[in-house]
Amino acid sequence: MLKAKDIMTKDVITVRRDTTVRDLAQLFAQHRISTVPVVDEEGLLVGIVSESDLIEQDKNLHIPTVVSIFDWVIYLESDKRFEKELQKMTAQTVGEIYAEEVFSVAPEAPVSEVADIMTSKRIQAVPVVEGRRVVGIIGRIDMVKTMIG
Repeated sequence: MLKAKDIMTKDVITVRRDTTVRDLAQLFAQHRISTVPVVDEEGLLVGIVSESDLIEQDKNLHIPTVVSIFDWVIYLESDKRFEKELQKMTAQTVGEIYAEEVFSVAPEAPVSEVADIMTSKRIQAVPVVEGRRVVGIIGRIDMVKTMIG
């Protein structure tokens, strides 16, 4: 049975929270990748950032619907969601757009577990970690390669 360590990419490109959005975009284009782990100063996994996070910067801003009654303003949608959306659209660094929730696996995890995570969470890549240290990453293309030999 194949394990994560058998199919993972070992030379993992990572970024830190202070990496600029421009540098991130260049990494994606230059290396033809779509997702990178975000690590702290010690190299420990703290999050993940993808092309989708960058693309959100170019979308139209959706202003929350409000109702004004007398001097009250009542939001019909979450103003927190609007705040987060605005923050992503104006972001200058990875720290402002990355996701802190990361689905990762250990090197000994079966490939079937990686497939389950990718499909159920609808994600493109799964970091492989020992403790919180990134030792590899498995992208969808790595999964496809297992089917051809």
